Amino acid sequence: MVHRFPKQKLIFDTNSPPPNQKGIIVGLDPGMTVGVAILDLQGHIVSVDSFKEVSRAEITKHIISFGRTVLIATDVHQPPKMVKKMATALNSRIYAPYRDLAVNAKNEMVDDYVYRDVPNRSSDTLQVLIPQNAHERDALAAAIQGYKNYQKKLEQIEKRATELELSPELVDNVKIMVINEVPITKAINATLEKLKTNALELEKESTPSKMENKGLTPGNSTDSGTDHSSDVVVELQNKIKFQNKQIMNLKKKNERLNEDIRRYQQELSQLEHKIEKLQYQYSQNIMQQRKITTKNSIIKGIQEKYNREKELREELEAQLESIKRIRAMELSQETTPVKIIKSFSKDSIREATNYWNIKKNDVVLLKSSEGGGSQTASLLVDMGVKAVLTTDKMSHQAREEFEKNMVPLIERDAVDLEMANDFAVIHSQDLEREISKWKKNQEEKKKKEDRNKLLKIMDDYRAQRKRSTNNS
Repeated sequence: MVHRFPKQKLIFDTNSPPPNQKGIIVGLDPGMTVGVAILDLQGHIVSVDSFKEVSRAEITKHIISFGRTVLIATDVHQPPKMVKKMATALNSRIYAPYRDLAVNAKNEMVDDYVYRDVPNRSSDTLQVLIPQNAHERDALAAAIQGYKNYQKKLEQIEKRATELELSPELVDNVKIMVINEVPITKAINATLEKLKTNALELEKESTPSKMENKGLTPGNSTDSGTDHSSDVVVELQNKIKFQNKQIMNLKKKNERLNEDIRRYQQELSQLEHKIEKLQYQYSQNIMQQRKITTKNSIIKGIQEKYNREKELREELEAQLESIKRIRAMELSQETTPVKIIKSFSKDSIREATNYWNIKKNDVVLLKSSEGGGSQTASLLVDMGVKAVLTTDKMSHQAREEFEKNMVPLIERDAVDLEMANDFAVIHSQDLEREISKWKKNQEEKKKKEDRNKLLKIMDDYRAQRKRSTNNS
């Protein structure tokens, strides 16, 4: 729930009783709406609230009404200015996580903690302690994180306090000292020493006061007074015996604690030795791992180089085998090898030339004639190829270049072309037949063109003669 306070100056009532001194952990989410969540030092949720348009003094009054602030927690790594100012005002420490808490992490943390902390409370109380908005959720998440940071130490204090039969107030004081960076043993010893001092002072103060209450004053002794004096002495003796017994018990417990400390120190020394040994082993393992990594890198490089050399060798062997087969076919009278060019481009022609060693009087197959023009065609013309087999329509400019230089163009479907892996073969008789047919077509085409030229010249001459006659 969000509270709105009137914008007037806050005045503290000096006649009100002093605030509860029980230690508390405060989660704070500053902003236009301030979220405040409070846990006691046992980790129980005391209050979850939010305030809109509120002054720092009003937030301070709200917090101190629940007890003495030992820790102010935030959910971001860099504490906001308001958190720092509130910590200074309340004389408390600040807890900030090592990185900003994510929203889903805060939701999960708060849900788990709320329903675990208040399983037996009424639904009305539970509703009050459940965050009602994002500000309350962020504040409660911060407080939970702050408590968990000290949870193991606080639970250890609870265990040892139970053995020493300390009151809840003394346990709370020990926890406050520990959160303020006082070692657990030192805090407990200081509390026991203070308890012993208070008991001795109480014993000294109680003796004269009780004698006065019983009517026993120096120089005023009666029979009745003697009886009362005996009762007081017996009562004081019994009380002293009880307190001495408590002191002895505390001394024994203190001895046990010192023994525990010695045992823990011995275990700590053994653990430190183990840690040093493990660190040495770890450093040795790292050095060994680095050596292995370096060797693996060298082996990987050698393997990659071997694979590249192997691929190149296999490629050269395949190329050599193809060249041998082509050479054998070239020596044969029945078939003629056809060297394949993947596309009608300069790069593809150069690549095929390097691979197949295309030379004069070779027959080539263009798998695609697209994109080639007169300049591309001139590359094959300059090589002196015997014929060019095509699979699709060639550009007019390229076709004219081949025809002008009398390089036969034969359609793929016009011959029985046999594909053999990465090259092809054609029967020599079929090839010669198609070449002869192409040349004959070219001769007839040339004769037709010459006849058409002659007829055009004659027509032009007749037209000129006619114009001359008409003019005269």
